[in-house]
Amino acid sequence: MELDRRLLLAHCAAHALSMAAGLLAVVPMALSGSAFKGRCALFSSGYWTTEDRGEVTGRQGDVSYLVVRQWGPPAACQLATFVGIFTVLYGAAQGWRSLFYLHGRHDDTLFSSFLTVLLSVCVLFLSGGASVILSLGLVSWCDTVTDHNRQPYSCAESQSVPLYLDVNTSSFYTELSVAQAALWAVTALWLAQSILAFLRLYHSHSQHLRRPCRPREKELLLEHSLSDAGSPTPPHPPATPTISA
Repeated sequence: MELDRRLLLAHCAAHALSMAAGLLAVVPMALSGSAFKGRCALFSSGYWTTEDRGEVTGRQGDVSYLVVRQWGPPAACQLATFVGIFTVLYGAAQGWRSLFYLHGRHDDTLFSSFLTVLLSVCVLFLSGGASVILSLGLVSWCDTVTDHNRQPYSCAESQSVPLYLDVNTSSFYTELSVAQAALWAVTALWLAQSILAFLRLYHSHSQHLRRPCRPREKELLLEHSLSDAGSPTPPHPPATPTISA
């Protein structure tokens, strides 16, 4: 297929940006999983209680602390991590292919372009679902931490508040917020990649329709010329003798 350099360059840039956004989603999720000892904070449920924990805190008097009734499902965090990792790996592979096509001055076949569109649309819906899950899960965890806004601090400020859990909560909001923004950026880039893949498919389809016509016309003209050259010339009829009177 003939190469459309503008579409290919735009697609290559989208792959590079998606790799960066995917890394920004994977790294904070990995840090959050390490801080929470493999548990998922998204959609976790719990309640605040007050009791005398002087032997633990070293302070006299009643202390309010958070009790996690149930941690969130691991799949909620694993889905966001999977989308980020897949985006990084796919962006690296497709970016290399785009550079190879730019160097070789050709593009994907029609079937390969169709598969790229199909895969891009599927991952677009997957990343969109992961973004929604991450956003709703963070809201649910913030409601638990702030006791549905009954505590005198916000969710971001609760990072510096001791929750007296057996996990490290000193940067959970920063990590999950960065992962949330990066995952929505990944979704937007998958939308751009889907549009670019469709445009490349349309370009390949147009080239596929125009390309076979020219060789076929040349073949018909060649066959016609060969048939004219190879056909024997019909003999002229003998001249009728004339009888003079």
